[in-house]
Amino acid sequence: MSDSVQDSSEFPLNGCGSIPGAPSRPAYSLGRRMPSPIPVFIAVPHAGRTYPRSLLAQMRDPARIGIRLEDRHADLIACEVARTTGAGLLIAHAPRAMIDLNRAPDEMDWDMLVEGRPNGRGALRTSRRARGGLGLVPRRLPGMGELWKQRLPQAELRRRVEEVHVPYHAALSAELVALHDRWGHALLIDLHSMPPLSETRDRHGAAEFVIGDRFGSSCSGALCAAAFDHLASCGRRAAHNRPYAGGYVLDRHASPSSGIHAFQLEVCRAAYLDADLREPGSNFAAVCAVIAGLVRRLADEMGQLGNPTRLAAE
Repeated sequence: MSDSVQDSSEFPLNGCGSIPGAPSRPAYSLGRRMPSPIPVFIAVPHAGRTYPRSLLAQMRDPARIGIRLEDRHADLIACEVARTTGAGLLIAHAPRAMIDLNRAPDEMDWDMLVEGRPNGRGALRTSRRARGGLGLVPRRLPGMGELWKQRLPQAELRRRVEEVHVPYHAALSAELVALHDRWGHALLIDLHSMPPLSETRDRHGAAEFVIGDRFGSSCSGALCAAAFDHLASCGRRAAHNRPYAGGYVLDRHASPSSGIHAFQLEVCRAAYLDADLREPGSNFAAVCAVIAGLVRRLADEMGQLGNPTRLAAE
């Protein structure tokens, strides 16, 4: 269950950090053109497919767990969109099964640890998502039960946080600051994929895209409106915040009042994968084109937000 670090030779990616248990493999890759041609950055936290043998040995059902947890091949979409638009790009290679980069470092089911709660954190509450099995380290999935054969040592959790979570978010923050410094504003698209939604959610049919902006707190309403307008013009059904409003990535990095906007974009896996939802399908290129058009439209819209610090054309 391992793939090449660079999935697109036409958009060079620089590997950074290392994955615990696989020190020769980067924890994430960063790609950008200098100077940046647009104030848009794409991050893909859940598509990692580098599974160290030590991690696989601890899984009850490695093949099924990986497929269920991954945003399967969302990184390939991001590479193609970045290649055609010039957007910056950050892709995690460490798998979500190892550590979920869209969770806070303390959003953990502490009962998973051999030692229990860390010292001095006895009053720390377990979040609803962690209790449901999808915390910093996923614990269980519907229909599968417990994912791991045994509990996790605290030292191993600390290592995953220090070697993957901390540097990934530091890199993302630095890139957004750099875009803001150049353009006076920046937009983060946190790219994910989702299993097909039930058509009962909407009488017009199930959404193929979900835009999450933390219920209006992480992104300008004008940018979200432009995103929905673009998707509608492409004949694509989209939903807003339900069932995905965004998570830790938006909470940590978005600051619309300071000119850094962010939203989470969920793409239905059936829209771009094959019938088994495992490999890119016949509609992969079409979905990439839709998202590339979205990036271009939003880059244009960013210019309408005003630039409090400098002219974008300098």
